[in-house]
Amino acid sequence: MVDAVVIIAGIVIGGGIFAFPPLVASIAGSAEWMFAAWLLGAALTLVGTLCYAELAAAFPSAGGDYHFLTRAYGKDVSFFFAWSRMTIILTGSIALLAFVFGDYMSQVISLGPRSSAIYAGLIVVVLTAVNIAGLRESARAQSVLLGLLVAGLLGVILAGILAPAPPPAPAPAQAGAGPPAALGTALLFVLFTYGGWNEAAYVSAELKGGPRAILRALVIAVSVITAIYLAFIWALLHGLGFESLRSSSAVAADVARRAFGAPGEKVVGALVALAALTSINATMIVGARSNYAFASDWPMIRFMRGWNGARSVPVTAYLVQGSIALALVLFAAVERGGVSTMVEFTAPVFWFFFLLTGLALFVLRHTHPDAPRPFKVPGYPVVPLVFICTSAYLLYRSVTHAHSQDAVKIALYVMATGLAAWVVARLSAMRHCAGR
Repeated sequence: MVDAVVIIAGIVIGGGIFAFPPLVASIAGSAEWMFAAWLLGAALTLVGTLCYAELAAAFPSAGGDYHFLTRAYGKDVSFFFAWSRMTIILTGSIALLAFVFGDYMSQVISLGPRSSAIYAGLIVVVLTAVNIAGLRESARAQSVLLGLLVAGLLGVILAGILAPAPPPAPAPAQAGAGPPAALGTALLFVLFTYGGWNEAAYVSAELKGGPRAILRALVIAVSVITAIYLAFIWALLHGLGFESLRSSSAVAADVARRAFGAPGEKVVGALVALAALTSINATMIVGARSNYAFASDWPMIRFMRGWNGARSVPVTAYLVQGSIALALVLFAAVERGGVSTMVEFTAPVFWFFFLLTGLALFVLRHTHPDAPRPFKVPGYPVVPLVFICTSAYLLYRSVTHAHSQDAVKIALYVMATGLAAWVVARLSAMRHCAGR
């Protein structure tokens, strides 16, 4: 049980917590609604995890969402998911987290007006090279980076406690916006910070002890993660004040400066930048291997099946992934949006496929009623419907809230290229079958 909780927390906690608190505070409009957004995000995370735990227990597969969508809707729908995961979801996440690294490294050593983008591009190249060097090297790097992530969180919490109380801010002209619109938009960033819970469900589904053990592990893990996040947010609020929090571009470095001075700012900034690499590296490892599996099903993209046996890595898949992520870093740099541009780029596609996966739970209960289900969602059908409605609402908010519609449009264009790729893939698969 303890091991499962630690693994789930390790999967979920990542670099997003260092980037999104100012955005959530700014959108929520008040400290009360800000904390409400993080608590609601925790509740919705638990709901989504319970739904995925049923799917993972009933249809176990390393393919995860790809496998569930294939079982529910067929290979054509899962092709679009895998294509979107390769070109938008995971590569967009890598680019986003690379900008988190760049924002904090720029607090340590600035490389000029485009410092964050330069650092982001460099780290994509470097970590791609590290992972191509071999699984052993990337696993070692991940262990070190995870330790830095924990140290970074603890360092910021300590800084927030020790920082002198900020001067009281003048009363705002109007109260912060309340639900539903402001809170819904804030949840886009909150739930990205809780991201990884779908992978966490696969871990929980393998627990011994039956449904109660799975439910207990998920509740404890989400509670621990929520407690860590709330402590972190409270420390930022205590050390910076609400107005400074919402306007900060690097909250961890800013609160460290107030607590420890300029040297502390540099140390914590460097620590957080290195900690952000944990999420980037983990996403790269998962992404390249899922692209390799995708290539195994479709002859058109078999070139991504290039595997180096000596290093135990899918080299071609890493190169494709790194190239796409680098292109997205360039796009975000041109848009001058960095993290926020990548959220606007990935969120609509991200929530669209979560919506389909939520619906797949109902489809598979109907089409495979006799499949063994070691774990069933408690509160069915209400709990899955909450997940589906949340996904639909956040899909809507992700499209309508975007400050720059360019990111949303480009995501849709990339999806359109997936349609063309699907036609070619279908024809290629037909020729492949005919040639046997």
